[in-house]
Amino acid sequence: MRTVKEIAAVAKVSVATVSRALQRPEMVSEDTRERIYEVVKRLGYTPNALARNLRTARTRLIVALLPDIANPFFSEVIRGIEQVAYENGYSVLLGETQSNLVREQAYADMVAARQADGMITMFHRVPAIPMAGRLPLVNACEYVKDSAISSVYVDNVAASAAAVDYLVALGHRDIAFIAGPSSSPICVDREQGYHKALKRAKIAIDPALTAVGDFSIEAGERAVEMFRAQGRTFSAVFCANDEMAIGAMRALISSGLRIPEDVSVVGFDDIRFSRYTTPPLTTVSQPKNALGREAMTMLIEILNDPEVPPRKRVLTAELVVRGSTGPR
Repeated sequence: MRTVKEIAAVAKVSVATVSRALQRPEMVSEDTRERIYEVVKRLGYTPNALARNLRTARTRLIVALLPDIANPFFSEVIRGIEQVAYENGYSVLLGETQSNLVREQAYADMVAARQADGMITMFHRVPAIPMAGRLPLVNACEYVKDSAISSVYVDNVAASAAAVDYLVALGHRDIAFIAGPSSSPICVDREQGYHKALKRAKIAIDPALTAVGDFSIEAGERAVEMFRAQGRTFSAVFCANDEMAIGAMRALISSGLRIPEDVSVVGFDDIRFSRYTTPPLTTVSQPKNALGREAMTMLIEILNDPEVPPRKRVLTAELVVRGSTGPR
């Protein structure tokens, strides 16, 4: 058995610093914390004494991390996770990280300390889990490029391209795009799909018709207000998520424009509220419940057999046509 004293000696820090890094990581600098985690992983140290004595024991608890609990998209994903977890005798601890690295790491440390059996993340990063062997972690909704991490998501490029293809088929040529944060791979893919459809239709890409938002309703409002303040003309708007699309609709209506007679609007996700807007929102429907169910199923497979190969599962997204879109 490795000891905290051995970890401290190799990492060239005090025993107290090692203890803080493992139990209160926010109290230790990132460089020191990463150095300690590397030593912990290399030496195979398990921080929790009970877990050391009961290596095969399970807590029957998994941690599901999401960046924003207020985003309604995640509610159906979480429901899918909960359904499969309950069916298999697991409980789910939900953690909202607010995209804060320290908060993400605090939850990841629970897995390293064997206070939880595994983790599902709903963002594009992989928190450091200092433990040997296969990480009991699955990524859902977003995806990570690490081939050792199992992920489940939709083909965002194809789904976005299909949405813009539909607008082109309706006769629209001046199509604005409200993108999500560029730090997110799925947002990059959705913009790529937008560009792909425009190129396929031989429509020139106008950077002035793209605005970047943060997935909020307010971001959609601000984007439309910016386009109009700059005198940009457009007959359709494609948004990287439904909340921004709802905000865009609100700003358009406030400006005296009619939807879809003057401007068509398309969203992405198909959150529950999208069918209750006026008019109802045309959107790309993600299989949210299936994303959650598949993520939990994949995690259970890893927990039951750490040698199971990692896989990337791509589910199908479909365009749902409602009243917010019409001919140019």
